[in-house]
Amino acid sequence: MKRFYAAVFLLLLLTACNEKKETKKTTESSKSGPLTVEGMLVKPTTLAEGIEVAGSILPFEITEIRPEISGRITQINFTEGGFVSKNTLLIKLFDGDLQAQLKKLQVQLKIAEKTEERQRELLKINGISQQDYDLSLLQVNNIKADIELTEVNIGKTEIRAPYPGRMGLRSISPGAYITPSTIITSISQLDKKKISFSVPEKYSNEIRPGMKIGFRIEGMDKDETGTILASESVVEANTRNLKVLATINDGAQRLVPGSFAKVNLTLSQNKDAVIIPTQCIIPNARTKQVVLYRDGKAEFKTVTTGIRGAETVQVTSGLQTGDTVITTGLLFIRKDSKLKISKLQ
Repeated sequence: MKRFYAAVFLLLLLTACNEKKETKKTTESSKSGPLTVEGMLVKPTTLAEGIEVAGSILPFEITEIRPEISGRITQINFTEGGFVSKNTLLIKLFDGDLQAQLKKLQVQLKIAEKTEERQRELLKINGISQQDYDLSLLQVNNIKADIELTEVNIGKTEIRAPYPGRMGLRSISPGAYITPSTIITSISQLDKKKISFSVPEKYSNEIRPGMKIGFRIEGMDKDETGTILASESVVEANTRNLKVLATINDGAQRLVPGSFAKVNLTLSQNKDAVIIPTQCIIPNARTKQVVLYRDGKAEFKTVTTGIRGAETVQVTSGLQTGDTVITTGLLFIRKDSKLKISKLQ
């Protein structure tokens, strides 16, 4: 019986040794064989550098309507929120005293003109002196100047629209007495609009009038476009940003002034950029590396990166057109590891 157990134990021991040897051979075989990976062929790509910033829609023009003189309102000739044409009469102030003064001056002018006409005839026959005639002519001219001044003052009692636009809410009522400090209402030019936004100072030298922008407003189904009109002459000291204004053609008047907008601005284009997936980058303490496929082996290459996107990154140095960058299996690759490309992008 003891011999039987001894024989069984010896058989099990031999079997275990054989399995261990086979496992070791398989492991060594797998280590020495090439690692199957995927790669990407480096080729030049067009890269547009752009930024997205917050913006605000503004009327092309907006003006607070105030009177030039004090007076009592006799007419309000506009509807709140309505559209008016240029020079439309908006507010009329009381001008009864000025109209009476104008009539008085007009009567005085007729008398002075007749007097000047008679004295001109007398001067021809030396019936009066030149000085007497000059005084009558001066009287005519003074009255004409007073009439012009009165007509200007009457014009100040009529408040008109400075340009075609949409009226705001009024803050006065008929019969109210107003002064030059009273804000009657506001008017906005809405057939064209502006969009205001700020860009970081490092991009300030790339902003030029006439550049195109794109923007989107929440709730709208498509992007809108605009053209840069101008920018501030200096960078704001507190924010280190440059304020920019762009014009928008909004003939349909769909955009509401004050709305928030996401502005997309394309600053420059590089037609020879090298773009690789972000997972290809192996970060080290001070450098970044990628793995290249060279003659069936892995080669680690130090690179410098530039613009980073959601899934890709620009490589500014370290790679050349025609290099093959490994995109998978990076955790298992060591220096001089044997590689086999199963898929090349």
